[in-house]
Amino acid sequence: MSKSVDITSFNESTNRVVVMVEPYSQKAQIQQVVYRILDANLDRAREGLRIIEEWCRFGLNNAQLLGECKYLRQELAHWHTAELRAARDTPGDPGTELTHPQEEQRSSIKSLLQANFCRVQEALRVLEEYGKLYHPNMGKAFKQMRYRVYTLESSLMGYQRHQLLWRSHLYLVTSPSESLLTTVEAALKGGLTLVQYRDKTADDTLRLEQAMKLRQLCQTYGALFIINDRVDMALAVDADGVHLGQQDMPIDTARQLLGPQRLIGRSTTNSEEMQKAILEGADYIGVGPVYETPTKANKPAAGLEYVKYAAQNSSIPWFAIGGIDANNINDVIDAGAERVAVVRALIQAEQPTLVTQYFLSQLNRVKPEPAFFPQHT
Repeated sequence: MSKSVDITSFNESTNRVVVMVEPYSQKAQIQQVVYRILDANLDRAREGLRIIEEWCRFGLNNAQLLGECKYLRQELAHWHTAELRAARDTPGDPGTELTHPQEEQRSSIKSLLQANFCRVQEALRVLEEYGKLYHPNMGKAFKQMRYRVYTLESSLMGYQRHQLLWRSHLYLVTSPSESLLTTVEAALKGGLTLVQYRDKTADDTLRLEQAMKLRQLCQTYGALFIINDRVDMALAVDADGVHLGQQDMPIDTARQLLGPQRLIGRSTTNSEEMQKAILEGADYIGVGPVYETPTKANKPAAGLEYVKYAAQNSSIPWFAIGGIDANNINDVIDAGAERVAVVRALIQAEQPTLVTQYFLSQLNRVKPEPAFFPQHT
């Protein structure tokens, strides 16, 4: 690169010396700046993808997601030429000293993955724009790559949720309680991995406030968080999904609003409702009420016969629900249940942590069949 040749003149109108840079030198300087921007963002995108790739490999053991990460990294390496690397000036880069408190901590694998997806996507957008100044095909290539990363994010986060859903054997459905947050956290400490926020009476302001706090608790403990009925609230608090009753919106409508990566559950009371929910694409179903319960005051108990039917015929995760407690859980397990949902048994428990551990100890005696992870299109 040629050295800059400065030409000075005096501007009488402003009483200032004006520095004029020789045009060719100015163009070369701008070119070097563009090279540095491309180099830095290629590094940033490759590093972020490698972090995501390691989780696909060791955390998920998923060859398909691993392969996509590797392909994207190789594409980035193809564009990361020696010419761009040569423009690097790490000692002279003021950005190396900049940091933010949120970068210093990660509360969960989910937050770590989301932070790195954001990092990769932002870097790809920079590469898309500045790449247009470097190579005629670079902008188009990185635009396509950015959309592939969006798809990868949906697939990976959806897979994460489905994997945890299959591993979850105890499901807490909340009811209004003055000690709601304390009780839920105590259950999470006992090993609970699936929580549904359900409150039919509170106003939206309170529901939104409680849902945000519960979502944060679940994220801290690595648990799934589901909202009852309300798709809009599930989106507002970034919940993992929504649970719909028979009278709520169709599953396909909820799927359009929530996207492919979030979970959708459906309550069912008989074999017809079960098969319909499975065909419509539910990720899991509730099976019950097994026993009469004040939560479903006007519904007769479906009984253990429906539990037995579900054990033989459901191809997706299902949770026996309705009046299940420490006294009858083994009867439900004996009927074929591998997963149960409870309300009062935990919300009204004096020692939620111990009760959770008891339920899980009973359910863990059951050996579930190998998991099947549905793919939404």
